[in-house]
Amino acid sequence: MIDQRRLLAAIIASLVILLTFDYFFERPKREALREQQAQEQVLREEQERAAAERARAEGPAQGPTADSPAASPAASPAATAGAAPGQVATAAPGAATPETGPATAAAPASLRVRVETPRLRGSINLVGARIDDIVMRDYRETVDPTSPAVRLFSPRGSERPFFAQFGWTVRPAAAGQPAVRVPGVDTVWQTSSTALTPGRPVTLSWDNGQGQLFQLVFSIDENYMFTVEQRVTNGADGTVVVVPWSRIRREHTPATSGYVVLHEGFVGVLDGRLRETTYKSAKDDAAKRPGQAALEVASQGGWLGFTDTYWLAAILPVQNQQVQAAFRYLPENGADRYQVDYLSPPQEARTGQVSLARSHLFAGAKEVSLLDRYEAQLGIGSFDKAVDFGWFYFITKPMFYVLEFLFHILGNFGLAILVLTLLVKGLFFPLANKSYRSMSKMKALAPEMEKLKQRFENDRAMLQQEMMALYKREGVNPLSGCLPMIIQIPVFFALYKVLLVSIEMRHAPFFGWILDLTAQDPTNIFTLFGLIPFDPTVIPMIGPFLHLGIWPLIMGVTMWLQQSLNPAPPDPTQAKVFALMPFIFTFMLASFPAGLVIYWAWNNLLSIAQQRWIMYRMGVKPT
Repeated sequence: MIDQRRLLAAIIASLVILLTFDYFFERPKREALREQQAQEQVLREEQERAAAERARAEGPAQGPTADSPAASPAASPAATAGAAPGQVATAAPGAATPETGPATAAAPASLRVRVETPRLRGSINLVGARIDDIVMRDYRETVDPTSPAVRLFSPRGSERPFFAQFGWTVRPAAAGQPAVRVPGVDTVWQTSSTALTPGRPVTLSWDNGQGQLFQLVFSIDENYMFTVEQRVTNGADGTVVVVPWSRIRREHTPATSGYVVLHEGFVGVLDGRLRETTYKSAKDDAAKRPGQAALEVASQGGWLGFTDTYWLAAILPVQNQQVQAAFRYLPENGADRYQVDYLSPPQEARTGQVSLARSHLFAGAKEVSLLDRYEAQLGIGSFDKAVDFGWFYFITKPMFYVLEFLFHILGNFGLAILVLTLLVKGLFFPLANKSYRSMSKMKALAPEMEKLKQRFENDRAMLQQEMMALYKREGVNPLSGCLPMIIQIPVFFALYKVLLVSIEMRHAPFFGWILDLTAQDPTNIFTLFGLIPFDPTVIPMIGPFLHLGIWPLIMGVTMWLQQSLNPAPPDPTQAKVFALMPFIFTFMLASFPAGLVIYWAWNNLLSIAQQRWIMYRMGVKPT
């Protein structure tokens, strides 16, 4: 009786786990996606209406295209930049600084330096020297190849301001000496070139009129890594002490996927530790401790930035350098503003000398192999942890590498999942064999068990005792039936995580109607697979359960077939629970990524084949 209770507890635990996944992970995703789509529809309508009004006002004149750097919102006063990193010192009275002053929302083409690489396009704003216009050429917003390319950085004045910036503060001047002016958010820089491309750096310069020349030298590789050199040439008498800083600002609260198992927000590896802070916790912390950073830590090297599901913007100091890094929430005029920043060590520039600080900016997709390459080339500690592989990192990342390896051979991530399932089945083949042999023996003992039920019909305690004695005599483990499911759960979680966080899996098709393995099966039996123009998922309460695609149905049928090969539980209540499981799992997994459902269905088919073969060899006739 105790063993049967344990078996029932194992099944209930599995159901609870999957129901938890659906409630906390899948349902918030569906709601967030629906809300995001509604917001995007409203935004598109507003943009179309504004464009039509501009067209009527301007007549037939041809303006800049949507993809050109000049096609950004018109310049307008923006909010101030907020607290500068570290508050080391102030500049001269009245001078523009990174802390205060107006900022141009979007500069015209004449005040921008184009960024052109094989994988990025955009521009650098010469007003404030902000990298505030970055679009990824390789990635689209949807599976439609004609949909807009994914935008990472946007200028102030746009819908979602997001940018990187580099500057200086200065140490207080000695008695009797004027304070050194440093460039600020409204400073207009001079450029050495109109375009930044791989192998062709761009130098931005600004003379403060006091004998100091400030320069920012930007270079970029063919992927997503910028290198920034901050130079100060001192042509005046005396010594100037400057403190270089780097920061990324996100002047809006982005829509997140809503997954509990996926971190989106502040992220970094500082002082050798992974640091993660959500937008909400940063806001809550600021309310409790006004004026204080959500996180402030001294670190040798490391990196910090903002992470989305698939994208990362991060600043990286020289790895042997001691920096003061921080996560900040800087609200202003009711607007949310988030910032990551670090202060480099102070540097002296004597007369005729040049101070130099170097840093890096990553702005792009979190491709695992690329992050690993940067980690090796630049010595960046744990840069791959920008991809949230989670607590089961030691399982999830190797599984990703296996899938990627199989993809390069097969050319399809869906096929890679099928082959991975074969490999997992092969790895656990001996253990599964033992389990299926035990279940086959139990099925063969069904007549004996039926006799015991009739003999001890009114004495359940004696019935359980005799059944346990029968199991022991025949070498049968009644809990063996749940072994395949227990083995499958860690693989299920790891594959779920890979599908959730890997940019390589994003928009990866299978065959037929599955155009994205990371999204749910788009077909639905409740609309007769598209014949009825109706969305039943909007129905209150029961709506989330009224999406049932073809692959979830296949999974449910294979689960029922596999279950029919197992011996029926002796307890009627357990038998009813087992009978309902295929139906419950079918509806629960309907909203899961299609790749996960395909894995489960294929695993069921392999298990059926393995179990039928064992039963055939043991002379047990399947029902």
